[in-house]
Amino acid sequence: MTTSPPDALPDTEHERLARSGFLRPYILLARLDRPIGWWLLFWPCAWGVALAGGAFARFDLILYMLLGAVAMRGAGCVYNDIVDRDLDAQVERTRGRPLASGAVSLKAAWAWLLILCAIGFIVLLQLPLLAAEVALVSLVFVAAYPFMKRITWWPQAWLGIVFSWGALVGWAAVARELSLPMALLYLGTISWVIGYDTIYALQDREDDALIGIRSSALRLGRYVRLGVAGFYLLALILWSWAIWLIRPEPLAFVALAPAALQLGWQVATLRPDDGADALYKFRSNRFAGLLVFLACATVGTGAS
Repeated sequence: MTTSPPDALPDTEHERLARSGFLRPYILLARLDRPIGWWLLFWPCAWGVALAGGAFARFDLILYMLLGAVAMRGAGCVYNDIVDRDLDAQVERTRGRPLASGAVSLKAAWAWLLILCAIGFIVLLQLPLLAAEVALVSLVFVAAYPFMKRITWWPQAWLGIVFSWGALVGWAAVARELSLPMALLYLGTISWVIGYDTIYALQDREDDALIGIRSSALRLGRYVRLGVAGFYLLALILWSWAIWLIRPEPLAFVALAPAALQLGWQVATLRPDDGADALYKFRSNRFAGLLVFLACATVGTGAS
């Protein structure tokens, strides 16, 4: 396997980036052209706010968290690409990324990372003290994430810890306390992230196996659909429990029914050997996130 696009190609990714203007490589480096990532980072933040009763009363907070999700997801992508630049050059799907292809220098990538973190810091200043403290703790896990694929078969679980953290921040920002419903919401979200990121990892199974990158998709093997189903089911159980503690009525289960149907559709129709289908199912989780938000908003508003 070559580590860069063949020289014989007249129009490499590097050349296209170089001709596309100064800002384009930085947009690609932070994945600002791919909103699915910041949607998936944002939704748990919105769930925490909504379940604590702030879906409508604190809409300003939700907007700040959306801005923070865009900036910090971008920062995370830049940091991940800095750490993984040599590995990315060996994987077909990622070899054209700005750092791996050489379209952005390492020094410029660090500068771009600092700019994105500065935007995140501005958002952090809008949060109550408890929520800001909770948010800062996440940086430890964010910093360690890119290395997990080298040492564990379950980097998706570590991603779950990171991408679910917003549920803790959103809850703390409204409730001004840490409690069991918040913890259950967070744990359920981790399970959801493991499920959808396992689907995402199906795209890279062959390349990952060749260069020694570990993933839950490889670990689960031919049981990957069953594994994803199990993680989604666990997520629904934990979310239902959290909602029941807020509002102990049958609505706790009815509110999550649309989300359960969407996740069930993903599993039932998943084709593990079809990378395009895996990407489509992965991206559909932005809609699943909206459905869970509506459930949290319904329950949180009714109980507040």
